[in-house]
Amino acid sequence: MRSIPPRKILALVLAGGKGTRLYPLTADHAKPALPFAGRHRIVDFVLSNLVNSRISPIYVLAEYQPQSLIEHLRRTWGLGRANQDYRLEVVLPGNGSSPGRFRGTADAVYQNLQLIDRHRPDLVAVFAADHIYRMDVRQMEQFHLERDAEISVAAVPVPLEKACSLGVMITSADGRIQDFQEKPRAPAPIPARLSHAYASMGNYLFEPQVLAQALREANARDEHDFGRDLLPRLTRTHRAYAYDFASNRVPGVRPYEERGYWRDVGTIEAYLEAQADVAGPYPRFHLRNSQWPIRAATDGFSSRTRELEQAQTDPVSPVIRRSRTEARPEAEPPASAGH
Repeated sequence: MRSIPPRKILALVLAGGKGTRLYPLTADHAKPALPFAGRHRIVDFVLSNLVNSRISPIYVLAEYQPQSLIEHLRRTWGLGRANQDYRLEVVLPGNGSSPGRFRGTADAVYQNLQLIDRHRPDLVAVFAADHIYRMDVRQMEQFHLERDAEISVAAVPVPLEKACSLGVMITSADGRIQDFQEKPRAPAPIPARLSHAYASMGNYLFEPQVLAQALREANARDEHDFGRDLLPRLTRTHRAYAYDFASNRVPGVRPYEERGYWRDVGTIEAYLEAQADVAGPYPRFHLRNSQWPIRAATDGFSSRTRELEQAQTDPVSPVIRRSRTEARPEAEPPASAGH
């Protein structure tokens, strides 16, 4: 397999969901801000994967109950501080076409299209913030480039009974997506594994021009969600491929760990099961891996819930922005700003 030099990737992390199936845990916190196994927050997994893959800048698109999420990013990830390895910012809904809220996952990115103009990336990564896994994103990038794809969707086999809450793909032998179904009542099984369906992980790579055009056209049609609106349409008109997450390899994984571990923790049952998976002397997913670390809070954050609930967000902070659909591109910040 030929090696292709890494490209500049702009990462947009979707962290605005209410997590209604996790209520009452999400009564006062966004799902990505929920604690996981003590010192971690759910958002730490996607951010660790992006930083370990040397992807920067990273913008976290937040909306629902953002205070505790922002406070965690400040304390654990250095939000607002210069960092040599990555740049991290938070974006809140603002003065776009729907002031004060994102109307869906695609609308969250649509309201921030100016970031593509400002950074001029080779690829845009749109990643979910609410899953437990390790992933080398650069391997997915290689897959995308080798197939001359316009869209790549990270995919994993899941049991049919769980696939009805996810996006499900039907693919050809080479991985090209033939059909994308969002939360189908009767998920299409994998032909060679009839008990499972091929599900989207909520992680996408886009060619920037394809993404920008698709979002503008979707907004004109009053469509605002990636899984429900954009992907079913784009997989019929563009070169869209499913990246098999089972092929992803990160260093430091122990022999007894489950290969290709990925969990959607969108329900209380799944949330508790995933925490059980990381417990014990031989866990399915080991939280400690010095070669691919998952960053964790170091200041007793998990015991500070009341304080975090009262935290106030400065609306004019340079690292907590308001979306502006028609905002002019800003000049690139100097290297000292955290690239």
